[in-house]
Amino acid sequence: MRIDKFLWCVRYYKTRNIATEACKKGHVKVNDQVVKPSREVFPTDKIELRKDQINYRLTVNDIPENRVGAKLVDIYRTDTTPKEAFEAKELLKYSKDYYRKKGSGRPTKKDRRDIDDFYDNEDID
Repeated sequence: MRIDKFLWCVRYYKTRNIATEACKKGHVKVNDQVVKPSREVFPTDKIELRKDQINYRLTVNDIPENRVGAKLVDIYRTDTTPKEAFEAKELLKYSKDYYRKKGSGRPTKKDRRDIDDFYDNEDID
């Protein structure tokens, strides 16, 4: 089975086209080699892919016939991604909160409406 189809079948990518693009961009490695989307995958292959700033590592256990349900994914692959990768994503999420403090910079749509209401009420008095 092709690597792009396998990653789609085991639900790492929502569509096969997205999986193909990830392979073309070099985000997918099989046995430590960057691969094309047409690369065949066999059981015991080690796959490493980068998605959402996490380097996932998985081992192919079996090849599915077609796309499988979320509950059946563990039959076809073993996820060996270290927990530190997921913890780093949590830290990244917290760091993004501090780039723009609320109320600074360009006003939001709600802020603009509040300002307009304030000026409209001032004219009435």
